Amino acid sequence: MESASIRAREPMAGERGAQSVGAAQVREGWTPADPGPLGLAAFALTTFVLSMFNADLVNKAGEPVVLGLALGYGGLAQVLAGMWEFRTGNTFGAVAFTSFGAFWLSFWAFVTFFAGEIPAAHVGDAVGLYLIAWGIFTTYMFVASLRTTAAIALVFFLLAVTFFLLGIGNAGENEGMVEIGGWFGLATAAAAWYASFAAVVNSTFGRTALPVRSLAVTREERRR
Repeated sequence: MESASIRAREPMAGERGAQSVGAAQVREGWTPADPGPLGLAAFALTTFVLSMFNADLVNKAGEPVVLGLALGYGGLAQVLAGMWEFRTGNTFGAVAFTSFGAFWLSFWAFVTFFAGEIPAAHVGDAVGLYLIAWGIFTTYMFVASLRTTAAIALVFFLLAVTFFLLGIGNAGENEGMVEIGGWFGLATAAAAWYASFAAVVNSTFGRTALPVRSLAVTREERRR
């Protein structure tokens, strides 16, 4: 059967570009939808709800509501978006969505099955290590995001700061720093929601209705 190449787009930006990706091919007449807006929306909503508790804006007694979101939306939906990004040839989006989907799944598993097995005196250190490790990963993804769009780069910058604040706050049992991390988490969620919103609107309207500002380097700029 003859095949046609998928058209490349800016990673996680929701816009299909003009360059073809030779390595990624699909059946003739079939083009996969952009999974980026789904991954961003799943990440944003789950982050928003958890950050409301971290920022102490909602009574922490309701925090278990995050677990369903972490499993179903932030976890499974985001992993699926990552798998589709592999299919479209978008390495950055595939790594980001699959990894952060796995983060939410691991968060759900930790709270549901394993948190009680850690001695109370060591919970803060364990959670702090977990979050700081994710901060390291997010930092190098932020570097990579500097060739996507300004909207995406902002998400990764804010998220890296959020992870480090929450990690250090938990390790040092500093509730004030955890609350600040919660506020940064809310800012991260807002930035991710905007990037998702822009991608859906721009794709649906067929034009750039909401700017995301491309940071990609053109071939002409590389030659200079």
